Amino acid sequence: MREITTGSKVPDFSLPATGGGTWRLKDAAGRKLVIYFYPRDLTPGCTREAQDFRDSYRAFRKAGVEVVGVSRDSVASHDKFASKESLPFPLLADSDERVCRLFDVIKPKSLYGRKYLGVERSTFLLDGTGVLRQVWRKVKVPGHAEVVLEAARSL
Repeated sequence: MREITTGSKVPDFSLPATGGGTWRLKDAAGRKLVIYFYPRDLTPGCTREAQDFRDSYRAFRKAGVEVVGVSRDSVASHDKFASKESLPFPLLADSDERVCRLFDVIKPKSLYGRKYLGVERSTFLLDGTGVLRQVWRKVKVPGHAEVVLEAARSL
């Protein structure tokens, strides 16, 4: 798959999801969609981000917006995270990084001098026809869910 850009239609994809089964992009057809990518389940920043989307979920739904979270963690890890945080939206397991690479969120990182490739916290807003309308990269968690909600409402 080639990387997508703002204004282009996102190609259909499917990934294993929390609660069993598979989530498909085409299943969200006709609804606006927020796809947020995060580094790891059960870490402080990722937990806060998931809680913020959870706490705003009713407002997203009222605005006609679906929300999904994506990381490279396993479905088992996602299920534990979703249960612990009472997440009302699916978490998708992209263990082979296929969708992460489509959205170009795998970036060089460094931790304590060790260099590695990891997921850059990023959010993507699609309109009801599956066209990418807005992108947030290098996301700082505080206030982010509210900014995304306002952008979704304006679509």
